[in-house]
Amino acid sequence: MRAFPPSFRKFFFRMIIFGFLLLALGGLFCFEALRRVGRAAEGRVHTEVAEVPERRVALVLGCVRLLANGRENLYFRYRMDAAAALYHEGKVRYLLVSGDNRRHDINEPEDMKEALMERGVPENRIVCDYAGLRTLDSVVRLRKVFQVEEAIVVSQAWHAERAIYLAKGHGVDLRGFAARDVRRHNGFRTKSREQLARVKAVMDLHLLGTGPRHLGSPHPIGDTAKR
Repeated sequence: MRAFPPSFRKFFFRMIIFGFLLLALGGLFCFEALRRVGRAAEGRVHTEVAEVPERRVALVLGCVRLLANGRENLYFRYRMDAAAALYHEGKVRYLLVSGDNRRHDINEPEDMKEALMERGVPENRIVCDYAGLRTLDSVVRLRKVFQVEEAIVVSQAWHAERAIYLAKGHGVDLRGFAARDVRRHNGFRTKSREQLARVKAVMDLHLLGTGPRHLGSPHPIGDTAKR
């Protein structure tokens, strides 16, 4: 078998070293991204209603009500339970439900509104954001469209932490209220994807300058005085 010339072998080994360096840098970036998100939310996510400071608005982050197999999505149920608890305990006066409605068979904000009304929240205290396509969109629109600069964000703790990080980068003061988590295999897969989402959040904020896909004219919520 014919041997490769020395120049090719040298080039090949250089490419291997370069590849390892890229992997190392990528690993360091991911580690730093996860650290940044966790640090930004440190001490700002509450697990008990009594711990939550009073705010005019709670931002409720959306997800589908039913899974692809037709089963109930427990993430949805627990977020609605948490949001309703905040309202009934007088911690917030309005619930901004932010989600996706691009598909004809899925309308996350309307599903959330219906679920909250089933839990006793008055319709006139629920505001729908139909362009909350991603967490970043929901957070930026909270300030730029709905004119809210401080709020409570409602989701599972790991999701609320990322929202708080993104909010801080866009001039919004968020505290989190952690909905009950989902303890099963699907929950593990979701939280694994969350690690990638946190890296993407850091890239969106510091490298890509990503903004929401849709904005619009200001639409202040309820009693319009900022708080």
